[in-house]
Amino acid sequence: MMEETEQKIGMVGSGSWATAMIKMLGDNQKKKDVFWWIRKEEDLAYIKTYKHNPTYLSAVELRVHPDHLFSDARKVIQQSDIVILNTPSAYLKDALKGVDASDFEGKIIVTAIKGIIPDENLIVGEYLSKIYGIPLANIVVIGGPCHAEEVSAEKLSYLTIAGKESAHAESVASVLRNRYINTIISTDVFGVEYGAVLKNIYALAGGICHGLGFGDNFTAVLVSNAIREMETCVTAIDPEVDRDINASAYLGDLLVTAYSQFSRNRTFGHMIGKGYTVQSAQLEMNMVAEGYYASACIQNIIQHYELDMPICNMVYQILYNKQAANIEVKKLATKLT
Repeated sequence: MMEETEQKIGMVGSGSWATAMIKMLGDNQKKKDVFWWIRKEEDLAYIKTYKHNPTYLSAVELRVHPDHLFSDARKVIQQSDIVILNTPSAYLKDALKGVDASDFEGKIIVTAIKGIIPDENLIVGEYLSKIYGIPLANIVVIGGPCHAEEVSAEKLSYLTIAGKESAHAESVASVLRNRYINTIISTDVFGVEYGAVLKNIYALAGGICHGLGFGDNFTAVLVSNAIREMETCVTAIDPEVDRDINASAYLGDLLVTAYSQFSRNRTFGHMIGKGYTVQSAQLEMNMVAEGYYASACIQNIIQHYELDMPICNMVYQILYNKQAANIEVKKLATKLT
């Protein structure tokens, strides 16, 4: 019987979602080495000693080797066969400082980032292809619906793993699935990644409405319109794929992000609806709400393709043009069906 090959997995990121994925990898039975880039030196030292992340999901015990923790992302990438990028989109460039295109050669590059690179107006897969020359065939996207907090509690969850090369997607799925993580394989790389970006904007919209005092009845109508908006957008961007917008990666991820108590985008929106400024909401949360950055980027796409996306337009007007939330939501209410 042939001995199982030991895979080398690198995690670039140390927030809640990266920490939850480290737990997934540790609870997976496949033979592997896991290397982890941790941004803060003090967090790295703490995790080495106590096997817990002191900043995120601090109650979770992490199965990591002390010698496999680094504050240099390049060292993690160079030692890995599968590299999982898992920082907020706005911080990816900083995390990859000093990393060369040659460091990514021959590897499966996974994006677990549900956002757009702000200065580039590109989803992560497109950014990696443009800046580092990584072939699209070597890029895999991880979609939801899945919250880090429920993963940490080992509640049954599902991940969608999308790759143009199904074999690469399956390789990634095989090191993540475990007794509480099921995986769904997809070839819709652009749809899954853009869907993950858009659902954050819609969750933010739902939070704004809730903060203004709108109830569950209105939120249900908002979300049903949002999934149609999402389909309009991803179809314009990548019309060749025959996707089912009601699948878990699209509708499922939208629902959990729009309704869950763990949704930071919904929380951020709720604060805006309550009258917080963008800056004060960001300071109080101390976590990144990807929908904020995504809103400006998606606005450019809406204009480029001349799309009718009133929910995204409403969020943009409130966040970036400082329009009154109550007035913008009332305008939107006349357009929902």
